[in-house]
Amino acid sequence: MTLRSSLATPEGKRRYVRRLFATIADRYDFITIALSYGQDRRWKRRLIALAQLGPADRVLDLACGTGDLLFAAAERARSAVGLDITFRMLQLARGKRSVPVVAGDMLALPFPAASFTVVTTGYGLRNVPDLAASIAEIGRVLAPGGRLLSLDFNRPSNAIVRSAYLAYLTVVGSLLGFVLHRDPDTYRYIPESIRRYPGATAVARMLEQAGFAEVRAIPVFGGFMAIHTARRVG
Repeated sequence: MTLRSSLATPEGKRRYVRRLFATIADRYDFITIALSYGQDRRWKRRLIALAQLGPADRVLDLACGTGDLLFAAAERARSAVGLDITFRMLQLARGKRSVPVVAGDMLALPFPAASFTVVTTGYGLRNVPDLAASIAEIGRVLAPGGRLLSLDFNRPSNAIVRSAYLAYLTVVGSLLGFVLHRDPDTYRYIPESIRRYPGATAVARMLEQAGFAEVRAIPVFGGFMAIHTARRVG
């Protein structure tokens, strides 16, 4: 089965993403730095600054990976918990710092309604098999007035720019996949997931349709990345 056909259905994408992140977990920190030209940590610091976390905040970091956003939130908020679908990612996060983490699915968050005042995610929304359902779950666990902040790749609206961007990521991803895993398809997932992603502007509209207010899509890295900020209406 090809990569493209694996991602053609929500269930196919769910299975593929589970396998992929289990495979790449031990290389995840290196890959995020390499593909962002070392800018990934700076983008995450900007997201945390935009969150304006205070000592009363209860933070949930979705798709927490190895813990970058989670650790930064834990230093500023009353409490912070990370959730990831990949157990190995959580092991690596625990190995860095003692912060609560939970294995779970962004489509069925294992928390009561209105449990958190802030939800953050880095590269999470693009990877879920049902984006609308994930946004609804985020709204459910946020308290009235709670904030959502998401960092992710954008899908350039200009067709020529988009084609060049995706071609570049395909070539680089293929090389990294072969060198690190002997499988060129490993990181070809990134451009393929972007190809199927609605893009920052469309995601902002989805957030508004789901009942979020004060929605912003902030361009990052010349618009190839974006940070979304939104507030849950009470």
